Amino acid sequence: MNAVVTASGLSKRYKNTAALDNVSFQIPSGRIVGLIGPNGAGKTTALKAILGLTDFQGSLNVLGFDPRKQRGQLMEQVCFIADVAVLPRWIRVREAVDFVANVHPRFDRKKCEAFLARTKLTPDQRVRQMSKGMIVQLHLALVMAIDARLLVLDEPTLGLDILYRKQFYQSLLEDYFDENKTIIVTTHQVEEVEHILTDLMFIRDGKIVLDADMDAIGERFAEVMVNADRAAAARALGPLDERQVFGKSIFLFDGADRAALEALGELRRPSVSDLFVATMKGTYT
Repeated sequence: MNAVVTASGLSKRYKNTAALDNVSFQIPSGRIVGLIGPNGAGKTTALKAILGLTDFQGSLNVLGFDPRKQRGQLMEQVCFIADVAVLPRWIRVREAVDFVANVHPRFDRKKCEAFLARTKLTPDQRVRQMSKGMIVQLHLALVMAIDARLLVLDEPTLGLDILYRKQFYQSLLEDYFDENKTIIVTTHQVEEVEHILTDLMFIRDGKIVLDADMDAIGERFAEVMVNADRAAAARALGPLDERQVFGKSIFLFDGADRAALEALGELRRPSVSDLFVATMKGTYT
């Protein structure tokens, strides 16, 4: 399978701070990758490097192009969205369609108009006359009509309520994504993208601290809920994290023997958000 993104020794410094610290990773075609990390971890810098928006040290290949030297060719194959709830308030629906049609070579006007026909949006309607949900529909129509091989989403649903956030990701799956497209998404709302991700990357202090597909994560990590009398036995197995819920302890393990864990209590797969919290506490090495 061809890699859409290949990074080797990727580094970027801002004065005395390493935004990216000798990072190496690959993203295959046809995947939905969650790039998750706290503020200042290096997420945005990594996206900027992939999009050719910042210089860097090391090697980076995106869709066969060097983003530093071939950004024009690369961006013909890429679509980037930072916030689906924001569009210029003065712009009309038809003007937004015209604009994207004129700037992106892979935009399909008929496909966009077909998507818009399923909404209540009208060609002369201005953004300032729309609800947030209608703005999301317009943004989706514009994005779905771009036949980009790589879609980069940086906190795309910031400021939206849960109904519209779910609508956005559902539309991505049903109307956009296929085996020839790849999506990279960064978000703080980890639990809402968990069900669509095929791969997960955690970034902390400029380093990738976890890089695996979701199936491998399910096999590797496990949580066990134990009563107080079994807590010491669980701690002896070297958990990554421990937290208390309703008088019981929940332990998170990496690569522990499943049979040993089942003997201690109720075994379950950890959520991405629980895994993220444990990782960012500094307990994962």
